[in-house]
Amino acid sequence: MPQLTVPTILKYRPAAKRREISDTKAKGLRLVIQPTGRMSWIVRLRKPDGTSAKISLGPLDPSTKDTVDEAVQGGALTLGQARELAAQIDRKRARGIDVVSEIVADKLRKRDAAKARAANTFGAAVHEFFIDYRTKRRGLQPRNWRNDAAVLGLHYPPGSDPATVEPTIMKGGLAETWSAKPIAEIDSYLVHTVVDEARRHGNNSRARKLHSGLSILFGWLQRQRRVTINPVAGVWKPGPPAAGERVLTDSEIVTFWKACDQIGGVFGGLHKTLLLTGCRLREVSGMRHPELTDGIWNIPGNRTKNHKPLSLMLPQLVRDIIAAVPPSNVETDLVFTSNGRTPVEGFSRAKRHLDTAMTKIAGKPVAPWRIHDLRRTFASGLAALGIQLPVIERLLNHISGSFGGVAGIYQRYEFSNEMEEALLRWAVHIEVLVSDRASNVSELSSRKGNKHS
Repeated sequence: MPQLTVPTILKYRPAAKRREISDTKAKGLRLVIQPTGRMSWIVRLRKPDGTSAKISLGPLDPSTKDTVDEAVQGGALTLGQARELAAQIDRKRARGIDVVSEIVADKLRKRDAAKARAANTFGAAVHEFFIDYRTKRRGLQPRNWRNDAAVLGLHYPPGSDPATVEPTIMKGGLAETWSAKPIAEIDSYLVHTVVDEARRHGNNSRARKLHSGLSILFGWLQRQRRVTINPVAGVWKPGPPAAGERVLTDSEIVTFWKACDQIGGVFGGLHKTLLLTGCRLREVSGMRHPELTDGIWNIPGNRTKNHKPLSLMLPQLVRDIIAAVPPSNVETDLVFTSNGRTPVEGFSRAKRHLDTAMTKIAGKPVAPWRIHDLRRTFASGLAALGIQLPVIERLLNHISGSFGGVAGIYQRYEFSNEMEEALLRWAVHIEVLVSDRASNVSELSSRKGNKHS
Protein backbone atom coordinates (compact mmCIF):
# COMPACT_ATOMS: atom_id res chain seq x y z
CA MET A 1 0.00 0.00 0.00
CA PRO A 2 1.46 3.37 -0.95
CA GLN A 3 2.46 5.89 1.69
CA LEU A 4 -0.20 8.51 2.44
CA THR A 5 0.42 12.00 1.07
CA VAL A 6 -1.76 15.08 1.07
CA PRO A 7 -2.47 14.87 -2.68
CA THR A 8 -3.49 11.19 -2.40
CA ILE A 9 -5.70 11.92 0.59
CA LEU A 10 -7.50 14.63 -1.35
CA LYS A 11 -8.22 12.15 -4.15
CA TYR A 12 -10.11 9.74 -1.89
CA ARG A 13 -13.89 9.76 -2.31
CA PRO A 14 -16.50 8.43 0.13
CA ALA A 15 -17.97 4.99 -0.47
CA ALA A 16 -21.20 3.34 0.66
CA LYS A 17 -19.45 2.00 3.77
CA ARG A 18 -16.94 3.42 6.22
CA ARG A 19 -13.31 2.87 5.14
CA GLU A 20 -9.95 2.84 6.97
CA ILE A 21 -6.76 3.50 5.03
CA SER A 22 -3.46 2.64 6.74
CA ASP A 23 -0.42 4.90 6.68
CA THR A 24 2.77 2.94 6.03
CA LYS A 25 4.98 5.59 7.66
CA ALA A 26 3.35 5.81 11.12
CA LYS A 27 2.65 2.62 13.09
CA GLY A 28 -1.06 2.04 13.61
CA LEU A 29 -2.13 5.32 12.01
CA ARG A 30 -5.22 5.15 9.81
CA LEU A 31 -7.29 7.61 7.84
CA VAL A 32 -11.04 7.04 8.33
CA ILE A 33 -13.40 8.03 5.51
CA GLN A 34 -17.09 8.11 6.38
CA PRO A 35 -19.89 7.67 3.79
CA THR A 36 -20.70 11.34 4.42
CA GLY A 37 -17.23 12.33 3.21
CA ARG A 38 -15.96 13.29 6.67
CA MET A 39 -12.33 12.23 7.27
CA SER A 40 -10.55 11.71 10.59
CA TRP A 41 -7.48 10.05 12.13
CA ILE A 42 -7.30 7.03 14.44
CA VAL A 43 -4.60 4.72 15.79
CA ARG A 44 -5.23 0.99 16.04
CA LEU A 45 -3.18 -1.05 18.51
CA ARG A 46 -3.12 -4.01 20.89
CA LYS A 47 -3.63 -3.51 24.63
CA PRO A 48 -1.38 -5.31 27.16
CA ASP A 49 -4.01 -8.06 27.49
CA GLY A 50 -3.88 -8.71 23.73
CA THR A 51 -7.27 -7.23 22.86
CA SER A 52 -7.52 -4.68 20.06
CA ALA A 53 -8.25 -1.01 20.73
CA LYS A 54 -8.81 2.19 18.83
CA ILE A 55 -7.70 5.70 19.79
CA SER A 56 -9.38 8.65 18.07
CA LEU A 57 -6.93 11.44 17.27
CA GLY A 58 -9.12 14.08 15.60
CA PRO A 59 -10.58 15.23 12.26
CA LEU A 60 -8.47 15.73 9.14
CA ASP A 61 -6.99 19.13 8.41
CA PRO A 62 -6.60 18.94 4.59
CA SER A 63 -4.01 21.73 4.45
CA THR A 64 -1.48 21.16 1.66
CA LYS A 65 1.28 22.78 3.71
CA ASP A 66 2.18 21.25 7.03
CA THR A 67 2.28 23.35 10.16
CA VAL A 68 4.73 23.76 13.02
CA ASP A 69 1.90 24.03 15.54
CA GLU A 70 1.93 21.41 18.27
CA ALA A 71 -0.40 18.49 17.58
CA VAL A 72 -3.33 18.39 20.02
CA GLN A 73 -5.48 15.29 20.29
CA GLY A 74 -9.11 16.13 19.48
CA GLY A 75 -8.23 19.09 17.26
CA ALA A 76 -8.04 19.17 13.46
CA LEU A 77 -4.81 17.42 12.41
CA THR A 78 -2.71 17.60 9.28
CA LEU A 79 -1.01 14.45 8.03
CA GLY A 80 2.22 15.46 9.77
CA GLN A 81 0.49 16.19 13.09
CA ALA A 82 -1.39 12.88 12.99
CA ARG A 83 1.93 11.05 12.43
CA GLU A 84 3.48 12.92 15.39
CA LEU A 85 0.64 11.87 17.72
CA ALA A 86 0.87 8.29 16.48
CA ALA A 87 4.62 8.34 17.15
CA GLN A 88 4.06 9.69 20.71
CA ILE A 89 1.63 6.85 21.39
CA ASP A 90 4.12 4.29 20.07
CA ARG A 91 6.94 5.70 22.27
CA LYS A 92 4.73 5.49 25.38
CA ARG A 93 3.87 1.87 24.60
CA ALA A 94 7.55 1.11 24.22
CA ARG A 95 8.04 2.37 27.81
CA GLY A 96 5.34 -0.02 29.03
CA ILE A 97 2.59 2.57 29.47
CA ASP A 98 -0.99 1.39 29.00
CA VAL A 99 -1.95 4.19 26.62
CA VAL A 100 -5.61 3.22 26.28
CA SER A 101 -6.22 3.16 30.05
CA GLU A 102 -4.38 6.45 30.39
CA ILE A 103 -6.62 8.09 27.77
CA VAL A 104 -9.79 6.70 29.36
CA ALA A 105 -8.69 7.99 32.77
CA ASP A 106 -7.90 11.41 31.28
CA LYS A 107 -11.38 11.56 29.73
CA LEU A 108 -12.94 10.73 33.10
CA ARG A 109 -10.85 13.42 34.79
CA LYS A 110 -11.92 16.00 32.20
CA ARG A 111 -15.57 14.94 32.51
CA ASP A 112 -15.48 15.24 36.29
CA ALA A 113 -13.73 18.60 36.04
CA ALA A 114 -16.42 19.82 33.62
CA LYS A 115 -19.13 18.64 36.03
CA ALA A 116 -17.41 20.43 38.90
CA ARG A 117 -17.18 23.63 36.85
CA ALA A 118 -20.86 23.37 35.92
CA ALA A 119 -21.86 22.74 39.54
CA ASN A 120 -19.95 25.83 40.60
CA THR A 121 -21.64 28.24 38.24
CA PHE A 122 -24.09 30.75 39.67
CA GLY A 123 -27.00 29.12 37.81
CA ALA A 124 -26.35 25.69 39.35
CA ALA A 125 -25.49 27.04 42.80
CA VAL A 126 -28.65 29.12 43.17
CA HIS A 127 -30.80 26.06 42.29
CA GLU A 128 -29.00 23.93 44.86
CA PHE A 129 -29.26 26.69 47.45
CA PHE A 130 -33.06 26.67 47.43
CA ILE A 131 -33.23 22.86 47.42
CA ASP A 132 -30.79 22.36 50.27
CA TYR A 133 -30.63 25.42 52.50
CA ARG A 134 -33.71 27.58 52.11
CA THR A 135 -36.16 24.67 52.46
CA LYS A 136 -34.58 21.66 54.15
CA ARG A 137 -32.19 23.24 56.61
CA ARG A 138 -34.09 26.32 57.58
CA GLY A 139 -37.61 24.96 57.20
CA LEU A 140 -38.81 28.29 55.81
CA GLN A 141 -42.41 28.61 54.74
CA PRO A 142 -43.22 28.70 50.99
CA ARG A 143 -43.93 32.42 50.69
CA ASN A 144 -40.57 33.46 52.11
CA TRP A 145 -38.28 31.29 50.03
CA ARG A 146 -40.27 31.86 46.83
CA ASN A 147 -39.86 35.63 47.22
CA ASP A 148 -36.13 35.23 47.83
CA ALA A 149 -35.88 32.98 44.76
CA ALA A 150 -37.63 35.62 42.64
CA VAL A 151 -35.08 38.24 43.76
CA LEU A 152 -32.29 36.01 42.44
CA GLY A 153 -34.14 35.29 39.20
CA LEU A 154 -36.06 32.03 39.77
CA HIS A 155 -39.85 31.66 39.74
CA TYR A 156 -41.33 28.67 41.58
CA PRO A 157 -45.10 28.03 41.36
CA PRO A 158 -47.08 28.45 44.62
CA GLY A 159 -46.94 25.37 46.83
CA SER A 160 -44.10 23.79 44.81
CA ASP A 161 -41.18 21.83 46.22
CA PRO A 162 -37.85 23.04 44.79
CA ALA A 163 -36.47 19.53 45.15
CA THR A 164 -38.94 18.21 42.57
CA VAL A 165 -40.09 21.24 40.55
CA GLU A 166 -37.92 22.95 37.95
CA PRO A 167 -38.26 26.74 38.29
CA THR A 168 -38.81 29.23 35.49
CA ILE A 169 -35.72 31.34 34.76
CA MET A 170 -36.92 34.94 34.97
CA LYS A 171 -35.90 37.04 31.96
CA GLY A 172 -33.22 39.55 32.89
CA GLY A 173 -32.78 38.09 36.40
CA LEU A 174 -29.44 37.08 37.89
CA ALA A 175 -30.16 33.38 37.35
CA GLU A 176 -30.24 34.15 33.62
CA THR A 177 -27.51 36.79 33.27
CA TRP A 178 -25.08 34.98 35.59
CA SER A 179 -26.12 31.46 34.59
CA ALA A 180 -22.72 30.24 33.37
CA LYS A 181 -20.58 32.55 35.50
CA PRO A 182 -18.32 30.65 37.96
CA ILE A 183 -19.18 31.63 41.52
CA ALA A 184 -15.48 32.09 42.27
CA GLU A 185 -15.38 34.91 39.68
CA ILE A 186 -18.19 36.90 41.32
CA ASP A 187 -16.43 39.56 43.38
CA SER A 188 -17.47 42.60 45.41
CA TYR A 189 -17.21 44.89 42.37
CA LEU A 190 -19.74 42.81 40.45
CA VAL A 191 -22.11 42.62 43.43
CA HIS A 192 -21.84 46.38 43.97
CA THR A 193 -22.62 46.96 40.28
CA VAL A 194 -25.94 45.07 40.30
CA VAL A 195 -27.04 46.49 43.67
CA ASP A 196 -26.14 50.05 42.69
CA GLU A 197 -27.79 49.66 39.27
CA ALA A 198 -31.10 48.79 40.97
CA ARG A 199 -30.70 51.79 43.27
CA ARG A 200 -29.92 54.18 40.40
CA HIS A 201 -33.08 53.05 38.64
CA GLY A 202 -35.03 54.25 41.66
CA ASN A 203 -35.72 50.82 43.14
CA ASN A 204 -34.16 50.95 46.58
CA SER A 205 -36.31 48.06 47.76
CA ARG A 206 -34.99 45.76 45.04
CA ALA A 207 -31.43 46.92 45.73
CA ARG A 208 -31.79 45.94 49.40
CA LYS A 209 -33.33 42.59 48.50
CA LEU A 210 -30.56 41.83 45.99
CA HIS A 211 -27.93 42.63 48.62
CA SER A 212 -29.62 40.43 51.24
CA GLY A 213 -30.33 37.54 48.85
CA LEU A 214 -26.77 37.44 47.50
CA SER A 215 -25.32 37.75 51.00
CA ILE A 216 -27.28 34.73 52.28
CA LEU A 217 -26.47 32.70 49.15
CA PHE A 218 -22.73 33.35 49.31
CA GLY A 219 -22.71 32.85 53.08
CA TRP A 220 -24.09 29.36 52.44
CA LEU A 221 -21.54 28.74 49.67
CA GLN A 222 -18.76 29.84 52.02
CA ARG A 223 -19.92 27.38 54.68
CA GLN A 224 -19.95 24.69 51.98
CA ARG A 225 -16.28 25.58 51.23
CA ARG A 226 -17.20 26.39 47.64
CA VAL A 227 -16.00 29.99 47.91
CA THR A 228 -13.32 31.35 50.22
CA ILE A 229 -14.96 34.71 50.95
CA ASN A 230 -18.44 36.22 50.79
CA PRO A 231 -18.14 38.88 48.04
CA VAL A 232 -21.14 40.76 49.47
CA ALA A 233 -19.31 41.52 52.71
CA GLY A 234 -18.36 45.18 52.72
CA VAL A 235 -20.61 46.09 49.78
CA TRP A 236 -22.79 49.10 50.57
CA LYS A 237 -26.42 48.22 51.28
CA PRO A 238 -29.19 50.81 50.76
CA GLY A 239 -30.87 51.80 54.01
CA PRO A 240 -34.48 50.91 54.87
CA PRO A 241 -37.23 53.24 53.68
CA ALA A 242 -38.66 55.78 56.04
CA ALA A 243 -41.63 54.55 58.03
CA GLY A 244 -44.74 54.76 55.86
CA GLU A 245 -47.23 57.45 56.78
CA ARG A 246 -49.03 58.03 53.48
CA VAL A 247 -52.82 57.67 53.56
CA LEU A 248 -54.99 58.53 50.57
CA THR A 249 -57.48 61.30 51.24
CA ASP A 250 -61.15 60.91 50.32
CA SER A 251 -60.66 62.96 47.17
CA GLU A 252 -57.62 60.87 46.24
CA ILE A 253 -59.66 57.69 46.79
CA VAL A 254 -62.24 58.99 44.31
CA THR A 255 -59.49 59.78 41.79
CA PHE A 256 -57.91 56.37 42.41
CA TRP A 257 -61.23 54.59 41.86
CA LYS A 258 -61.92 56.41 38.59
CA ALA A 259 -58.36 55.63 37.43
CA CYS A 260 -58.98 51.92 38.17
CA ASP A 261 -62.09 52.13 35.99
CA GLN A 262 -60.01 53.76 33.28
CA ILE A 263 -57.21 51.18 33.19
CA GLY A 264 -59.77 48.40 33.64
CA GLY A 265 -58.81 44.79 32.97
CA VAL A 266 -57.20 42.61 35.59
CA PHE A 267 -55.28 45.44 37.26
CA GLY A 268 -58.31 47.70 37.69
CA GLY A 269 -60.16 45.05 39.68
CA LEU A 270 -57.04 44.01 41.58
CA HIS A 271 -56.30 47.51 42.88
CA LYS A 272 -59.92 48.07 43.93
CA THR A 273 -59.84 44.77 45.84
CA LEU A 274 -56.66 45.86 47.60
CA LEU A 275 -58.37 49.02 48.85
CA LEU A 276 -61.58 47.27 49.92
CA THR A 277 -59.98 44.33 51.76
CA GLY A 278 -56.73 45.81 53.11
CA CYS A 279 -54.92 42.61 52.11
CA ARG A 280 -51.36 42.49 50.88
CA LEU A 281 -50.55 42.61 47.17
CA ARG A 282 -49.38 39.01 46.90
CA GLU A 283 -52.41 37.77 48.82
CA VAL A 284 -54.82 39.46 46.42
CA SER A 285 -52.87 38.77 43.22
CA GLY A 286 -52.68 35.08 44.14
CA MET A 287 -56.44 34.77 44.82
CA ARG A 288 -57.94 31.52 43.52
CA HIS A 289 -61.58 30.68 42.82
CA PRO A 290 -61.56 27.61 45.15
CA GLU A 291 -60.73 30.03 48.01
CA LEU A 292 -64.07 31.81 47.40
CA THR A 293 -67.07 30.02 48.91
CA ASP A 294 -70.49 31.59 49.57
CA GLY A 295 -68.98 35.07 49.60
CA ILE A 296 -66.20 34.09 52.03
CA TRP A 297 -62.59 34.40 50.96
CA ASN A 298 -60.46 31.81 52.79
CA ILE A 299 -56.78 32.72 52.37
CA PRO A 300 -54.59 29.70 53.29
CA GLY A 301 -51.64 30.19 55.61
CA ASN A 302 -49.09 29.40 52.90
CA ARG A 303 -50.12 32.61 51.12
CA THR A 304 -50.06 35.02 54.07
CA LYS A 305 -47.03 36.82 55.47
CA ASN A 306 -47.31 35.35 58.97
CA HIS A 307 -48.56 31.96 57.68
CA LYS A 308 -51.82 32.38 59.62
CA PRO A 309 -54.95 31.67 57.53
CA LEU A 310 -57.50 34.46 57.17
CA SER A 311 -61.22 34.30 56.35
CA LEU A 312 -63.07 37.38 55.13
CA MET A 313 -66.79 37.75 54.39
CA LEU A 314 -66.60 39.85 51.27
CA PRO A 315 -69.15 42.63 50.77
CA GLN A 316 -71.22 42.45 47.60
CA LEU A 317 -69.17 45.28 46.08
CA VAL A 318 -65.99 43.20 46.29
CA ARG A 319 -67.72 40.11 44.91
CA ASP A 320 -69.05 42.12 41.98
CA ILE A 321 -65.55 43.44 41.25
CA ILE A 322 -64.08 39.91 41.32
CA ALA A 323 -66.87 38.59 39.08
CA ALA A 324 -66.14 41.35 36.54
CA VAL A 325 -62.41 40.52 36.21
CA PRO A 326 -61.76 39.48 32.58
CA PRO A 327 -61.32 35.69 32.40
CA SER A 328 -58.09 34.16 31.14
CA ASN A 329 -57.87 32.65 27.66
CA VAL A 330 -57.10 29.27 29.26
CA GLU A 331 -58.97 27.44 31.99
CA THR A 332 -57.54 28.32 35.41
CA ASP A 333 -58.54 28.70 39.05
CA LEU A 334 -56.58 31.97 39.35
CA VAL A 335 -58.69 35.14 39.58
CA PHE A 336 -56.10 37.78 38.69
CA THR A 337 -54.03 36.32 35.86
CA SER A 338 -53.09 37.22 32.31
CA ASN A 339 -51.81 33.83 31.13
CA GLY A 340 -53.84 31.40 33.24
CA ARG A 341 -50.69 29.77 34.62
CA THR A 342 -49.31 32.29 37.10
CA PRO A 343 -50.69 35.22 39.11
CA VAL A 344 -50.57 38.52 37.26
CA GLU A 345 -47.19 40.32 37.27
CA GLY A 346 -45.89 43.69 36.10
CA PHE A 347 -47.13 45.68 39.10
CA SER A 348 -44.63 48.51 38.61
CA ARG A 349 -45.82 49.10 35.05
CA ALA A 350 -49.47 48.93 36.14
CA LYS A 351 -48.77 51.44 38.93
CA ARG A 352 -47.28 53.87 36.40
CA HIS A 353 -50.41 53.59 34.26
CA LEU A 354 -52.53 54.16 37.35
CA ASP A 355 -50.52 57.26 38.33
CA THR A 356 -50.83 58.65 34.80
CA ALA A 357 -54.59 58.13 34.83
CA MET A 358 -54.92 59.71 38.30
CA THR A 359 -52.95 62.77 37.21
CA LYS A 360 -55.12 63.18 34.14
CA ILE A 361 -58.34 62.80 36.13
CA ALA A 362 -57.21 65.15 38.92
CA GLY A 363 -55.85 67.70 36.46
CA LYS A 364 -52.62 67.89 38.45
CA PRO A 365 -49.89 65.53 39.72
CA VAL A 366 -50.99 63.34 42.64
CA ALA A 367 -48.65 63.21 45.64
CA PRO A 368 -46.41 60.11 45.41
CA TRP A 369 -47.89 56.98 46.95
CA ARG A 370 -47.20 53.25 47.04
CA ILE A 371 -49.43 50.21 46.67
CA HIS A 372 -48.92 49.36 50.35
CA ASP A 373 -50.48 52.75 51.20
CA LEU A 374 -53.84 51.25 50.20
CA ARG A 375 -53.53 48.89 53.17
CA ARG A 376 -52.74 51.83 55.46
CA THR A 377 -55.65 53.79 53.98
CA PHE A 378 -57.93 50.83 54.69
CA ALA A 379 -56.83 50.61 58.34
CA SER A 380 -57.02 54.36 58.89
CA GLY A 381 -60.40 54.53 57.18
CA LEU A 382 -61.83 51.83 59.44
CA ALA A 383 -60.55 53.66 62.51
CA ALA A 384 -62.25 56.85 61.25
CA LEU A 385 -65.50 54.88 60.96
CA GLY A 386 -65.23 53.90 64.63
CA ILE A 387 -64.07 50.30 64.14
CA GLN A 388 -62.26 48.95 67.22
CA LEU A 389 -58.51 48.38 66.98
CA PRO A 390 -58.65 44.59 67.68
CA VAL A 391 -61.07 44.18 64.75
CA ILE A 392 -58.81 46.17 62.44
CA GLU A 393 -55.82 44.07 63.50
CA ARG A 394 -57.79 40.87 62.82
CA LEU A 395 -58.64 42.15 59.34
CA LEU A 396 -54.98 42.99 58.74
CA ASN A 397 -54.11 39.49 60.02
CA HIS A 398 -51.69 40.89 62.58
CA ILE A 399 -50.49 38.66 65.41
CA SER A 400 -48.83 41.46 67.39
CA GLY A 401 -50.40 44.55 68.90
CA SER A 402 -53.68 43.62 70.60
CA PHE A 403 -52.91 39.93 70.10
CA GLY A 404 -49.27 39.87 71.17
CA GLY A 405 -47.81 38.42 74.37
CA VAL A 406 -50.18 36.98 76.94
CA ALA A 407 -53.23 38.30 75.09
CA GLY A 408 -52.22 36.28 72.05
CA ILE A 409 -52.07 33.12 74.13
CA TYR A 410 -55.40 33.44 75.94
CA GLN A 411 -57.45 35.59 73.55
CA ARG A 412 -59.23 33.19 71.21
CA TYR A 413 -62.24 35.26 70.16
CA GLU A 414 -62.06 35.68 66.38
CA PHE A 415 -64.24 38.81 65.95
CA SER A 416 -65.82 37.23 62.86
CA ASN A 417 -69.09 39.19 63.03
CA GLU A 418 -67.28 42.44 63.78
CA MET A 419 -64.89 41.85 60.86
CA GLU A 420 -67.80 41.25 58.50
CA GLU A 421 -69.54 44.42 59.63
CA ALA A 422 -66.32 46.47 59.35
CA LEU A 423 -65.70 45.33 55.77
CA LEU A 424 -69.29 46.16 54.85
CA ARG A 425 -69.13 49.63 56.43
CA TRP A 426 -65.90 50.35 54.58
CA ALA A 427 -67.40 49.17 51.27
CA VAL A 428 -70.46 51.39 51.82
CA HIS A 429 -68.18 54.33 52.65
CA ILE A 430 -66.18 53.81 49.43
CA GLU A 431 -69.35 53.43 47.33
CA VAL A 432 -70.70 56.66 48.78
CA LEU A 433 -67.45 58.48 48.03
CA VAL A 434 -67.15 57.35 44.44
CA SER A 435 -70.85 57.84 43.63
CA ASP A 436 -70.74 61.49 44.79
CA ARG A 437 -73.49 60.94 47.35
CA ALA A 438 -73.45 62.18 50.90
CA SER A 439 -72.22 59.55 53.34
CA ASN A 440 -75.11 57.52 54.64
CA VAL A 441 -74.00 54.52 56.62
CA SER A 442 -77.64 53.78 57.49
CA GLU A 443 -77.61 51.77 54.25
CA LEU A 444 -75.60 49.20 56.20
CA SER A 445 -78.56 47.31 57.60
CA SER A 446 -80.25 46.81 54.25
CA ARG A 447 -77.01 45.67 52.65
CA LYS A 448 -76.38 43.20 55.47
CA GLY A 449 -79.74 41.70 54.75
CA ASN A 450 -78.65 40.97 51.15
CA LYS A 451 -75.12 39.88 51.91
CA HIS A 452 -75.59 36.32 50.64
CA SER A 453 -77.28 37.31 47.39
